[in-house]
Amino acid sequence: MQVSSYLKLSIAAALATIALKTGAWWLTDSVSLLSDALESLVNLAGAMFALAMVTIAAQPPDDDHPYGHHKAEYFSSGFEGVLIIVAALGIVAAAVERWLNPQPLQALGLGLTLSVLSSGLNGVLAFFMLRTAREHHSMALEGDARHLITDVWTSAGVVAGLLAVGATGWQWLDPLAAIAVAANIVREGVSLIRRSADGLMDRALEPEHREAIDQVLAEFAHPTAIRFDHVVSRRAGARRFVDMHMHMPAGWTLQRAAALRSSVEQALMSAVPGLRASIQLLPNDVEAHFDDARDLL
Repeated sequence: MQVSSYLKLSIAAALATIALKTGAWWLTDSVSLLSDALESLVNLAGAMFALAMVTIAAQPPDDDHPYGHHKAEYFSSGFEGVLIIVAALGIVAAAVERWLNPQPLQALGLGLTLSVLSSGLNGVLAFFMLRTAREHHSMALEGDARHLITDVWTSAGVVAGLLAVGATGWQWLDPLAAIAVAANIVREGVSLIRRSADGLMDRALEPEHREAIDQVLAEFAHPTAIRFDHVVSRRAGARRFVDMHMHMPAGWTLQRAAALRSSVEQALMSAVPGLRASIQLLPNDVEAHFDDARDLL
C-alpha cells in the first residue's frame, strides 16, 4: 500500500477514535479521557497535514525546485510535533482545574471499553504504517505512525489510572494520569521537532548507509590509481544523496574515466536504496580545497 493510502486510513482512524474517546469522556466525565480525546484531534490534524506534505513531496522537480520537493515531509513531522506540545498544554490546564475541583466519575466500565477499542485500532494501524514508512523512507508517515503509538501508550496510561480510581476511590488519580499523559506526549513532540530540524539542515545519512558507501568505494579504490575523497552525504525525505571526488591517472581517456564513474554510481545506488550519487572526476595530481577563508567572503 502507498504512503498516501496509509495517511488516508490514518485520517479515517482519527475520526473514529475521536468519536469513541469523546463518547468515553462524555459517559465518565473523566479529565484523563478528555485529554485522550484531545490528542486524537491532534492525530486528525497531523494526518491531514502529513497527507498534504506527502502529495507535495511526490511532485517532480521544477524550475523553482530543481532538486525536487522531498523535504516537504519534514515540515509535516515538525508541525505534528508542535501540535502534540500544544495539546499537552491543554491537557495540563484541564488536569489542574480538575485537581482543584475533583468530580466523581461515572460509567467507568463502558467508558474504558470505548477507550481500549480506539487504542486497539490505532495500535494496529501504527504497526503497518511504521513498517511502510521504513520501506519507503517516509518521514511524514513515520511521524504520524509514532504519534499513533504515543496515543496508544497515552490510552494505556489513562486506563490504568482510571482503574486505580475505581479500585481506591482516590479521585486525584484521574488528573494525575492526565498530567502523566501530557508529559509523555511532550517528549514525543520534542523528538519529532528535533528530527524534523535535522532533516531540514541536511543531516548526513544513517551510519549503516555510510558504511555501505565506504565498502563500495573500497572495492573500486586502488593504491596507485583510484582514490576517493570529500565524500559527503545528506538525506532529503525519501531521497538520499552522496557527493564525492574520484581521482584517477591524468593519462586516462575521458571515455575510460566516465565508464568507471558510471560503474561506481551504479554500485552505490544498488548498495543504498533511493541513493543519488554525484561524482566529480579529477586527476591524481589535482586536489580540491574546501572551507578556504576566501570562500566565505
